[in-house]
Amino acid sequence: MKVLLSIKPEFAEKIFNGTKKYEFRKNIFKSKNIDKVVVYVSSPMQYVAGEFEIETILNDNVDKIWEQTHDTSGISEDFYRKYFANHSKAYAIRIGNVIKYKEKRKLSEYNLNFAPQSFVYL
Repeated sequence: MKVLLSIKPEFAEKIFNGTKKYEFRKNIFKSKNIDKVVVYVSSPMQYVAGEFEIETILNDNVDKIWEQTHDTSGISEDFYRKYFANHSKAYAIRIGNVIKYKEKRKLSEYNLNFAPQSFVYL
């Protein structure tokens, strides 16, 4: 099963060029059978760029997740700390095989009228 995640343009670019190996989230999907993430590049770009396989999902306190992922996080520690401010738990999706689509896709191709705040099941 797939989910569509909204990801900021600079982070989507790092996912597709291989310099970002983890996608961080404050909340994670309830369904346990999610194996792929479709990447929606958020504003101002606003298109579906590709997808990646989920290798694993780490779930621990904010400090431990940073210790485990910082070398290949694709973000600064300052950004990480600000993102998880006032949260005790962090999720890190380990990015597996990445596929960048040859052509940009619209949300309407996925029967969506608007981008999700966080994610949506496909």
